[in-house]
Amino acid sequence: MIEMIMDMPKSYIMDCRLTEKRILNNRYFLMIFQIPFQLADVQPGQFAQVRIDGSPTTFLRRPLSICLLTSKNELWLLVQIAGEGSRKLSLAEPGDMVNMILPLGKGFSKPDQTDKVLLIGGGVGMAPMLILGKQLSETGIHVSFLLGGRTESDIVLTEEFTKYGELHCTTEDGSIGEKGFVTNHSLLQTTDFNRIYTCGPKPMMQAIAKYAGEKGIECEVSLENLMACGIGACLCCVEDTVEGHVCTCTEGPVFNTKLLKW
Repeated sequence: MIEMIMDMPKSYIMDCRLTEKRILNNRYFLMIFQIPFQLADVQPGQFAQVRIDGSPTTFLRRPLSICLLTSKNELWLLVQIAGEGSRKLSLAEPGDMVNMILPLGKGFSKPDQTDKVLLIGGGVGMAPMLILGKQLSETGIHVSFLLGGRTESDIVLTEEFTKYGELHCTTEDGSIGEKGFVTNHSLLQTTDFNRIYTCGPKPMMQAIAKYAGEKGIECEVSLENLMACGIGACLCCVEDTVEGHVCTCTEGPVFNTKLLKW
């Protein structure tokens, strides 16, 4: 089934076949879907609203950042097991059909060709950094990734990230990469970036936004507010900005940090 949402540009309801499921560790798994047709102009930072079937306690779709979209019409979604919905989704097997709405929201802006860009991902927030890094590298822009987490189990898909740029890691326990938070990584002390893109836990993004503001660096964040409907109807994802209260799912999830009241 494919159905276009008429009030939203280039958004579709579709059934997608799960072709591969990779168990990355006991907290994260990667789902690769075959989508019915090639989606045009998908922006890194956009997301899919995934329906969770067979779970009586999960009534609403779950928002998942688009991790990768290949030329073979393969859609990658990185999932962290955090509740009943994601646990039920983890039980899907190759061949199963999953219904979703995509692409939704507004993504990251394009940097200038000469910009020094840094992509920072924390936990499952590293998902949109992969498709963003891929698209930037394909246009000739040098990409640096900085992935952070509490421990080594939070750092996944490293082989994929290294295809598109330099990879740096940090963990709070020092199990991989430098020990500490992403804002303490030596990369931020030794390289002058003029544009930062990030997604992850709110405290991490707030710290990065503060750093960027102090350094005069353009910074965009992809918010992880609870998004139940994905089309601005339920108002549960409202964010307070300098331009007023807006729905994260329609006006974001990506925002320039200068607009956020952080």
